[in-house]
Amino acid sequence: MIYIILSICCSVTVAILLKLAKRYQISIIQAVTVNYFAALTLCFLFFKPDVKLVTHSAPWPIYIALAILLPSIFLFLAASVKNLGIVKTDIAQRLSLFIPILAAYFIFKEDFNNYKITGLLIGFVAIILTFLRKSDQKDNKGNLLYPVMVFIGFGVIDVLFKQIALYKELPYTTSLFTVFCLSFIVSLLIVIAMVISGKIKLQLVNVACGLILGFFNFGNILFYMKAHKALAENPSTVFAAMNLGVIIVGTLIGVIAFKEKLSKLNYAGIVLAVAAVIFITLSQNAVR
Repeated sequence: MIYIILSICCSVTVAILLKLAKRYQISIIQAVTVNYFAALTLCFLFFKPDVKLVTHSAPWPIYIALAILLPSIFLFLAASVKNLGIVKTDIAQRLSLFIPILAAYFIFKEDFNNYKITGLLIGFVAIILTFLRKSDQKDNKGNLLYPVMVFIGFGVIDVLFKQIALYKELPYTTSLFTVFCLSFIVSLLIVIAMVISGKIKLQLVNVACGLILGFFNFGNILFYMKAHKALAENPSTVFAAMNLGVIIVGTLIGVIAFKEKLSKLNYAGIVLAVAAVIFITLSQNAVR
């Protein structure tokens, strides 16, 4: 369980760093770029990927799609944390698991049991309640774009990574390293364009923040993979503990440390989100 705890800590720490970015005037796009450089370096050191295996036969369309999506969604993630807080952003990210589940049903024709259907229905209600706000002001409605994009983006990314995992001609870690490399290139091109246009200025503090961000971002992936390896016979345990842990820890930190305000309906949404994850986990056990 130590790997699951470490993965949860790394995941929530990423959200905390993004929350603190505005306070210390961090350029998110610069930090994200350095983050991917740090992640690909750590991936190379820990996983020793054989880059020679990456040939024309690799799933390049998926690699390129992920290289564009990953830095883009990271920016939406930062905007969501900034405008709506850690609690709602973490829940949006965790409930994005519904998208690959729906893809499994509609694209891969996977059979659904009653637990999974119940989990999806509860999750749908949880999403509505979690992001419900008393004010109907336009700016609040606009802010909802960020968690919605986090929800959709991470869901699509999860589907693409699952496609890579099913690609047997290349080790998953080699594909992961390739995706990090491409994401770094895409982010770097965006930074160069913004510097040339005068929209941002390069600052050393962004490099430091990006390195820290990359360390925890990679740590989340590393410990999650180690948890699955250590509990190979109980993948649903890892799945449930990770998602529930991030929702609960993220909520506690958001409310206690950052004084994020939630309504009674928001709290009800959080409880339902936890229930949805439990039902989906039970559905995995039922299949076995």
